[in-house]
Amino acid sequence: MNTHSQLARYGLFDARVPRYTSYPTAPQFAGGVGPDTFAGWIAAIPPDSSISLYVHVPFCRRLCWFCACRTQGTTSDDPVIAYVKVLQAEIALLARHLPQGVTLSRLHWGGGTPTLLGPGLIRDLAGAILDVVPLAAGAEFSVEIDPSEVDAARLDALAAAGMNRASIGVQDFDPEIQKTIGREQSFELTRDVVDMIRARGVQSLNADILFGLPHQTGAKIADSVGKLLSFAPDRVALYGYAHVPWMSRRQQMIPSDAIPTPMERLGLYEVARDLFLTDGYEEIGIDHFAKPSDGLAVAARTGHLRRNFQGYTDDTAPILVGLGASSISRFPQGYAQNASGTSDHTLAIRNGQFSTHRGHVFAGEDRLRARIIEALMCDFRVERAELAGFGIEGAKVDRMLSEVARGFAGMVTQDAEALVILPEGRPLARMIARGFDAYDQSKARHSAAI
Repeated sequence: MNTHSQLARYGLFDARVPRYTSYPTAPQFAGGVGPDTFAGWIAAIPPDSSISLYVHVPFCRRLCWFCACRTQGTTSDDPVIAYVKVLQAEIALLARHLPQGVTLSRLHWGGGTPTLLGPGLIRDLAGAILDVVPLAAGAEFSVEIDPSEVDAARLDALAAAGMNRASIGVQDFDPEIQKTIGREQSFELTRDVVDMIRARGVQSLNADILFGLPHQTGAKIADSVGKLLSFAPDRVALYGYAHVPWMSRRQQMIPSDAIPTPMERLGLYEVARDLFLTDGYEEIGIDHFAKPSDGLAVAARTGHLRRNFQGYTDDTAPILVGLGASSISRFPQGYAQNASGTSDHTLAIRNGQFSTHRGHVFAGEDRLRARIIEALMCDFRVERAELAGFGIEGAKVDRMLSEVARGFAGMVTQDAEALVILPEGRPLARMIARGFDAYDQSKARHSAAI
């Protein structure tokens, strides 16, 4: 029996499972975590510690059909200007609750399209943030950049503000695919923006590329990966396109009959994966690749790789604060999510309170299960010794591990020291992680397992 047949036997090509960028996953968040809870968690941050900060900019000049992120289109700068003022007010509100001496180990601007901000807005937003929580020594300031929505002046402003990692969205360079997904972006334009980024001394470059897109073939994805490799990015996210038209109405513009089958999706992933490995990149978790010198590769080798809402990270800060509409924060106590709608978020901030409207307070076995799932997603192994510190009876932990190992016999091994996903079983990682998920997933419609 070949590997694909074995994976099929475990249901890989039929399953829909969470991506496990958090545990519990966002569909499990509920009311009960509001502005007062969030403010209390902020106030409980240890003085002089380092945290991460994510800023969500939900606007796009164009709405790409493939995207399922929380974004809204705008042809005017007026709502963007107004939103930055709200962010500044939210940062001022944060400052009133934040203990002294807190610094940033990571600052990330995502969206949407953060580079839709003009140079003046970039300076205003960065200044407001860094006046309250300055970058720590060795900190990373990353920004998601749309090559179709950036210019020299905006890159100058970002570099002057301290951006030292840029993330560019590629998706695919094939013109037919780009037209089908509503994201026309030439190789030449992308190359020129990469050159502009590097000319400004930005130290690191990330890139995102997708497999499983409509009309995508092995030859097409190989061509796109080859062009991407000509940029020599430090790290690459090779994400599977999540076709979820019930969540993202714009995806209804994409013809379902042009989307590769689950078996074809795995083949596309393997074509891209082989090209990255051949070019010297190291495989990171289930969908990232990095140069050996990149911090992500170092973290993977040393056991410090972590997973958050942006995917894999080498940031070990225990607290991630999310600003802006729909942003999610992670604390040792649990998760908190801001109001999803821009208008609801704005109203709360203008009324002098955070817009937190749902979340989850950790209880019971949440932390143990979260760590098991994160370890599987990052390292493909769970060390039994590490699990002893969560206060859960050892016999119960053993039963949890053994039950999952039996369910994936031949793809998972376990002994007295660890549970390990074998290399041939790694495409099943999300499904194996689901075996440790104690929450009901039946009502949540997740993306395909591959």
